[in-house]
Amino acid sequence: MTVALDIRGLTRRFGERTVLEELDLTIGAGEFVALLGRSGSGKSTLLRVLAGLDRPAAAISHLPRQTAVVFQEPRLMPWKTAQQNVALGLRRPDATEAARVALAEVGLQGREGAWPATLSGGEAQRAALARALVRQPELLLLDEPFAALDALTRLRMHALVADLWRRHRPAILLVTHDVWEAVSLAGRVLVLEEGRIGHQVTIEASYPRRRGDPALADIEAALLARLGVGQKAASASG
Repeated sequence: MTVALDIRGLTRRFGERTVLEELDLTIGAGEFVALLGRSGSGKSTLLRVLAGLDRPAAAISHLPRQTAVVFQEPRLMPWKTAQQNVALGLRRPDATEAARVALAEVGLQGREGAWPATLSGGEAQRAALARALVRQPELLLLDEPFAALDALTRLRMHALVADLWRRHRPAILLVTHDVWEAVSLAGRVLVLEEGRIGHQVTIEASYPRRRGDPALADIEAALLARLGVGQKAASASG
């Protein structure tokens, strides 16, 4: 297996609190991995380390040079158009055209000149996704990118991300609190517990994945139980 990411013994502390402790994680090239965990388990801390937003970690033995991140907030520059945001910092002669193509790929053709304030939440997140993909990353980090969207828009974004992944095949690490989101998108789901990967499950179901699939329902229920969420609570949130 060609490796996109390899971590061995990553530890991260804040004062006396250990958030990540001797964490090991390997992601293969083109693999779609989702990371679950209870609040405060260290999911976003891990992603920030990988994105270079936290201090460098000697425990990361392999991290692709081409790594891109999409956060929960689109983080678009309000004084730049959608196309300018996507092309921002892109050092290539065809940056403007590449940004236009990337916007079209995420369904924003015709919105190249739109200002961020005029974009809906889903459109803004599509622009953020285009900004990440235009860099042709080997590793795409997604930090709860759909959490602020309404349910219908979130489902549309799930379908879009799955389609883009199949076309471009970057390795993806999706950090999420939504168990069904993880089950419906990823090929492997990890659960972060006490600073380490405490549990994982491989999902081989084909796409698109339907919530009525009994095998997927069993996986979702097992993951919810692992996270300490009862069936009644899961039904109410779903």
